[in-house]
Amino acid sequence: MAPAHPHPSQTPDSARPAQRRAARRIRARTRARTTLSALAVAAILGATTVATAAGPAAAASTAQPVNRPVPYSFAAGIAAELLTPGAAPPGSNDFGCKPTAAHPYPVVLVHGTFGDMTDSWQALSPLLANHGYCVFALNYGGAAGSIFQGYEEIAAGAGQLSAFIDQVLSATGAAKVDIVGHSQGGMLPRYYLDFLGGANKVDALVGLSPSNHGTTLDGLFGLLAAFPGGSSFLGSLCAACTEQAVGSSFLTNLNAGGDTVPGVRYTVISTKYDEVVTPYTSQFLSGPSVTNITLQNQCGLDFADHLAVIYDPVALNDVLNALDPAHHVPVGCTLVLPVLGG
Repeated sequence: MAPAHPHPSQTPDSARPAQRRAARRIRARTRARTTLSALAVAAILGATTVATAAGPAAAASTAQPVNRPVPYSFAAGIAAELLTPGAAPPGSNDFGCKPTAAHPYPVVLVHGTFGDMTDSWQALSPLLANHGYCVFALNYGGAAGSIFQGYEEIAAGAGQLSAFIDQVLSATGAAKVDIVGHSQGGMLPRYYLDFLGGANKVDALVGLSPSNHGTTLDGLFGLLAAFPGGSSFLGSLCAACTEQAVGSSFLTNLNAGGDTVPGVRYTVISTKYDEVVTPYTSQFLSGPSVTNITLQNQCGLDFADHLAVIYDPVALNDVLNALDPAHHVPVGCTLVLPVLGG
């Protein structure tokens, strides 16, 4: 029969030093845990205090270059739309941002038909912010909260753009803005410039595959018009679609007085692989202070189509140069795929 464990009061003297050493180790570990816990709490409180104190200062600070990730892939836009639908793209819509002397004009980003600011500007918005611009983006021409925007009448969308630009100018104190738009978003600001008093509020308009003179949509619009009621049916679903067809009354009115207005610099960036605004040469503008760019004249590896152009590093480099021609950045050449981008 095994001997019974001795009661603590009966512990032999030879065992007591080992117990005392074990007790000291336990007390030391307890003090260490207590000290670490206190330090962790202090660190959390300190970080919270710093973040709270830094918040207002950051909101009121001037734009500074920041190294944000720039994903040159349309998949990044789709992922952002799925994860955070309707959210402002990275680096944008800080209404406390104050422009610098290097970049005195805030940049307003205008998406295209059926797009929105979330899926369109996951690359260009952080790229511009990384270069020290105050960047702003809006949704227009669709139901609030819908992931599909830009399908309502273009004049109404231009009115929304006008109100948004006034808000940006008021918040930043800037005299003018620069505008970068894709597809309809590259053409719609021209209505704002021509008819809504925007000419005195805009320094530069940069269009990525803009529908400046309408589109045949590779003949689809003509085919649809051949069927009785086809055009009116499309117009009931998407007013902006029929207004962007070649020969529409909207575009006839827009272009009747010429392509440009005095005092505004225009840049058009197009791809010959555009399958939406066709022919791609219809995107180009005529007039003073106009630069028309075909991407493939710069890079034979650039196969960007209508969607990929907003995630094309070659095209977005052209945007940087259009906004700040005095500090030209050499345009590189890299493989760019249709739909996906660079």
